[in-house]
Amino acid sequence: MKFQRVKALTSKEIKKTIREPAVLFMIFLFPIVFVLAFGMSFGGLGGSTQPVYALGVVNMDQQNTANYTLHFIDALSATKILSVQIYVDNQTAQDDLSQGKVQAVMLIPDGFSQSLVSYNAVPDDPSQWVNVTVSLYLDKGSIVATQAIPPIIQQVLDTFTNQDRQTVLTPVSLQIASYVETKQTSAFEFMAPGMFTFASIFLIMMVAQSFTQDRENGMMKRIRTTPTTPTEFMTSQIISYMLIALIQAVLVFAAIHLIGFKPNVDFSAYALAFVFVLIFSLSNVGFGLITATVAKTSNAATGLSFLFVLPQLFLGTFVGASLSSAAQTASKFVPSYYVTDALTSLFLRGAHVTSQTVLFDFATVTASCILILAAGIILYAKYYRI
Repeated sequence: MKFQRVKALTSKEIKKTIREPAVLFMIFLFPIVFVLAFGMSFGGLGGSTQPVYALGVVNMDQQNTANYTLHFIDALSATKILSVQIYVDNQTAQDDLSQGKVQAVMLIPDGFSQSLVSYNAVPDDPSQWVNVTVSLYLDKGSIVATQAIPPIIQQVLDTFTNQDRQTVLTPVSLQIASYVETKQTSAFEFMAPGMFTFASIFLIMMVAQSFTQDRENGMMKRIRTTPTTPTEFMTSQIISYMLIALIQAVLVFAAIHLIGFKPNVDFSAYALAFVFVLIFSLSNVGFGLITATVAKTSNAATGLSFLFVLPQLFLGTFVGASLSSAAQTASKFVPSYYVTDALTSLFLRGAHVTSQTVLFDFATVTASCILILAAGIILYAKYYRI
């Protein structure tokens, strides 16, 4: 064995690796992107992993003797887990709840202070207490909120009413009104809106592989010898992937419908949901084109596409149900977040198609789609001109 040959071959492999961006990504950047996306999503990055839930409070207590209501609201805020927002009326609070602006709405009833006064006066005689019920409405689009918020409020309520007493019975009870009025949502139904987004994201890989293969097998050269213009070529590609995305969305919806996801919404909500998915698919085509521009082979394109796939999967689909505070901020920078948020509002929260949150999500997805698709077309256009 000659060391000089070994040295030459080693040098050749190193140079080949350095000169291939996609290979460098798979070796160095992919592990970093994966760890960062996973860590941000599940609390390993960005400080405290303790989430903060927005709680809307409607104070209907007219007496507020001894500032009992104000002290109770202060006790809720002191948990650092609940961000209390005061509403002057229930309707405004319910509108924000249906759009996901708050995770819960609590109604403090008239007579709340009077109830605590009667309890403190004769703590051992329940017959003289004034009993009241605190109503709690939960965000039906968040499995984390529905599981985490009630125990927190119940604990604060028990501590606040009992003070230093060890009694279990109190005149104030907590009723989860959303579960009284509607059926309890399963874990699968919470995740269903994100499944539409999840499926569409993999268009990135499909587009990247397809366009890279067209270059490898000489298809692009043959197309350039025809009268086909770049605009005609790209338009045909976009239409074909739009049809693929539509079929994909129909199949996904059919599958989750058979499993049990049957939201009680009108046709306009379904129609808008499919529009969201189709627009989002265009942004994924753009990401695929950007990937195909950098990758030199279809195999490399597969790995490189995960640069765009992973952040959207972890931050913008049903995986984000338990996001850390850092990930909640980072998720606002991926298009998939706004699609999942809109579908959750439409299907689970019952938001109207013209609600402020849905319209904002629609505008954001549309704007990002235009920018990403335009960037992809401009970057990949060089292969049509060569």
